[in-house]
Amino acid sequence: MSQAARTFDPSSVDMDGFHRELKAMREQVDASLGEADLAHLRKIERWGRLATVLGVATCWLAPNPLSAAAMSLGRSTRWLLMHHVGHRGYDRVPGTPVARTSKGFARGRRRALDWLDWMLPEAWVYEHNVLHHSHTGEDADPDLLERNAETTLRNPRQPLALRYVQLVLLALTWRASYYAPETLSALRRKGRRQGSSMTRAEKWELVWKCYAPYAAFYFVLFPALFLPLGLWAAFSVLCNSVLADLLTSVHTFLVVGPNHTGEDLYRFDEAPESRGARFVQQVIGSANYRTGGDLNDFAHLWLNYQIEHHIWPDLPMLKYREVQPKVRALCEKYGVPYVQESVWTRVRKMVDVVLGKASMRRLTPGRAVSSALPSEEGAALPALPTVAQ
Repeated sequence: MSQAARTFDPSSVDMDGFHRELKAMREQVDASLGEADLAHLRKIERWGRLATVLGVATCWLAPNPLSAAAMSLGRSTRWLLMHHVGHRGYDRVPGTPVARTSKGFARGRRRALDWLDWMLPEAWVYEHNVLHHSHTGEDADPDLLERNAETTLRNPRQPLALRYVQLVLLALTWRASYYAPETLSALRRKGRRQGSSMTRAEKWELVWKCYAPYAAFYFVLFPALFLPLGLWAAFSVLCNSVLADLLTSVHTFLVVGPNHTGEDLYRFDEAPESRGARFVQQVIGSANYRTGGDLNDFAHLWLNYQIEHHIWPDLPMLKYREVQPKVRALCEKYGVPYVQESVWTRVRKMVDVVLGKASMRRLTPGRAVSSALPSEEGAALPALPTVAQ
């Protein structure tokens, strides 16, 4: 853990100045939106389609990891696109077709074309875009891993070896076993946590609207299309499709899970009381991976810019790369801890927290900010939390 993270005191941050400079930076970014962003989106989408074509063209030959990996990359790319398009990242880019805006992508019948996954697109949008981004690291955040693992993987009464096995099984299946039911319940209950048990109606909807479409297409219809080539071909397609699903879950788990989990990241007992404080919490509760270059960013599904994404969820992918060095420099200027490490280092730190070998840092109510500059709403900056000892 860095010394800056170890000694961070939010009361020493000029929240108004931090917010003001971020706002100015965002205005510059918005003014530069244009065709380059759309061209970049089309390029990344082509990469995913090429991977899918390669996998489909070879998956009937025999069960093999190369075909499965190619199809998996194609499916992960659809996730990547849903993440940024669903966040309205291209809604304000001039010339964006409706099908690549949040109002068109994966909506209605386009679900099968744009993002057919284990979960309902509208349920994911509500759980992720609304709840997770509005309450990052708070108890209202449905994806707070440390809290979610308290009674299971962090339970010291269970043997550590068994908890490792459970974590591996979760990584292999988490889109179906965690995300599908969690997002559906969040949508139907409007974010109200009512225990882990789903209602009978929710279970029925989970099966028929979430599980059935995905399983029917990828594990029944898709292999059946190759029956004219023989039973072996259809069997090979089924095996490769199942393996692709497992690889997609592992890939997405490894880049999604560590973004907000680690002993050097914060969780919060209360919601922020000013816009500047909210931006600070988004930074200190998030972590970046190695950034730069389309191949590197594509492999990370563009989740390696998590800090910038949580400051501004509705930017095009290309803009995160352009703004990342500026955001980092701004955090250094204001003394806000900015965590960036390799994805493998972050995975290790996530595992330590999830298995109860480490705990996240916490902020609790405390000192007031020394600055009394007026906020954007015209009020003095409110009391802000200090580090819990």
